[in-house]
Amino acid sequence: MSESLFQPFLKKHIDSIQPLAKEAHLADWELQTTGSTEARDRSIALNTQLAKIYSDPAEYAFLVSMNDFTFESPLLARQHKLLSDYYLSHQMEDAVLEETIRLQIEIEESFNNHRAEVRGRELSDNEVDGILLTSQDPALRRETWLASKTVGALVKDRLLDLIKLRNREAKLLGFADYYAMSLKLQELDEVRMFTILDDLNSECEPVWLEYRHNLDARLAEIFNCATESIRPWHHANRFFQETGTGEADINKYFVEKDLESLSSDFFATIGLPIDDLLKKADLYERPGKCQHAFCMDVDRSGDIKVLCNNRPNERWMGTMLHEFGHAIYDKYVDHNLPYLLRTPCHTLATESIALFMGRLSKNPDWLHFYADIDIDEAAQIASAAKRELSENLLVFMHWCFVMVHFERALYQDPDQDLDNLWWNLVEKYQKVKRPDGRSAPDWASKIHLASSPVYYHNYQLGEMVASQLLHHLHTVVLIGEPESSLVTSPKVGSYLKEAVFKSGALYEWETWLFNATGEKLNPKYFVDQL
Repeated sequence: MSESLFQPFLKKHIDSIQPLAKEAHLADWELQTTGSTEARDRSIALNTQLAKIYSDPAEYAFLVSMNDFTFESPLLARQHKLLSDYYLSHQMEDAVLEETIRLQIEIEESFNNHRAEVRGRELSDNEVDGILLTSQDPALRRETWLASKTVGALVKDRLLDLIKLRNREAKLLGFADYYAMSLKLQELDEVRMFTILDDLNSECEPVWLEYRHNLDARLAEIFNCATESIRPWHHANRFFQETGTGEADINKYFVEKDLESLSSDFFATIGLPIDDLLKKADLYERPGKCQHAFCMDVDRSGDIKVLCNNRPNERWMGTMLHEFGHAIYDKYVDHNLPYLLRTPCHTLATESIALFMGRLSKNPDWLHFYADIDIDEAAQIASAAKRELSENLLVFMHWCFVMVHFERALYQDPDQDLDNLWWNLVEKYQKVKRPDGRSAPDWASKIHLASSPVYYHNYQLGEMVASQLLHHLHTVVLIGEPESSLVTSPKVGSYLKEAVFKSGALYEWETWLFNATGEKLNPKYFVDQL
């Protein structure tokens, strides 16, 4: 009986949201690529209209009434589960929905338009990153780092308003806070997830301490200072979420290279062509445009757009591979699946593919075949390049620890001393000393807290899944073939299309992972790479 009632409801729902979601995404894309006021207003209006569909209490009650029913069709059962959760997350008054959407979009707009002012010049994020990556002038580095943080003060009050709104509504729905609600609706167990992360931290602590000791010694030598004097601006980026230029000096291989051509050649070689996606992408920086990078599936029917702000360096090469990793996942989901299932099974799943691909810009075989490095030179830098990748995974993992623990504590008590909490966690996990006497909302300068709340754990879980997929490729899919086949064999693309992408959101994430690799999440493969 319930299936016969649910099917017409589902059809009516999809018929209403599918064109509206497409228009909202197109407005979002225009806003992120132009920063226009018209696109902002249209984005707010369309996203609010879409959210109000999911806030309907009668429709939510109808879905809840079927919770005890066993669906015979797995497709219907999964759609009912996903739809019920999405309705639950939107059960709030229209005025609250309007306010949360308005605040989020306005904060994102502030990030898009913010420029760090240094010595009379306004610097884009790319220019800030360039100074922190290459400059040996400590004074300039300090000024640049401080200027990059001014966006935090600009958005702090609105961000706290947004966080408190999210929290209030989550508590009205019976959750401890918005963070707990979000994990539940992402099909993640909070206790298990933090146990996994804490175990990772403990297991990797010795190698991390050794790395940090060596890094501090190297930075002290470069900047001619005592290790006790090293501060955030001595590191290679604004948040110390990546390593700087390593022994292999991979960055030099991308000077004057066409990152689009390299990306196209690689994905075509492994059987996942992206030329159709490149034609729709927006890949170069300009005023008013989002300064970050992302992939957007506009309609779940093939209109997939990638945004980057490319410069010819290794960082943006890795970002191109990362974002088109997201894009190929969306492209190769089985488009015969129902609309609601025509998407990755989980955020950590699509992140795992993006992270898997993004790692390849440090892979010596990839550098040989696609960046035109002589085979002998590739062999010479192989060990250094692999070490640089391992170090990058290590650094990013500890940055994830900061973000995950901070955001959890932020929602548990948004009225606490967040400025101090932020630096306590940075010092604990990253071993980076706070600036002397610093009192500023540096935490608010991370855009994810507004635009992608309760998201960062997906990066670290995705890294673990990426390592598990890599292990399966080498030991099962490509067994008996040379190591370089990872970046040259169409078997890689065939495996990903059939075992990873095709099923879309039909299964919850750990069933998907078991189907793809023969086992549930196993952090061992990630730890082995460190």
